[in-house]
Amino acid sequence: QLHASGGGLVQAGGSLRLSCAASGRTFSSSAMGWFRQAPGKEREFVAAISWNGSSTYYSDSVKGRFTISRDDAKNTVYLQMHSLKPEDTAVYFCAATPLRNGGSYSYGRFYNYWGQGTLVTVSS
Repeated sequence: QLHASGGGLVQAGGSLRLSCAASGRTFSSSAMGWFRQAPGKEREFVAAISWNGSSTYYSDSVKGRFTISRDDAKNTVYLQMHSLKPEDTAVYFCAATPLRNGGSYSYGRFYNYWGQGTLVTVSS
């Protein structure tokens, strides 16, 4: 199971850190991703981190502003978000995949576990 938290209301230009806590023994062998879905829009890829933390991946829209990291001792993956914009407003979901091919991480269909989502609202 995955439990996402840390969402909230923030002004444009502000920062938030999302957390995703995982239960079970497969976290350390899973790549982790963050996706988001804005009202009326399709779910989109935000960021991913490989199973061992050696590689990270970002969508162009968040590159340079967001940072994904993981702490395997805590079974937790983080998404640090800076310079937030109103267009970052969405429900953010964390997800886990056993795949090792980084080319698959931006596609939600390759993830087999999903968290419940946490709402991030950025006011202008």
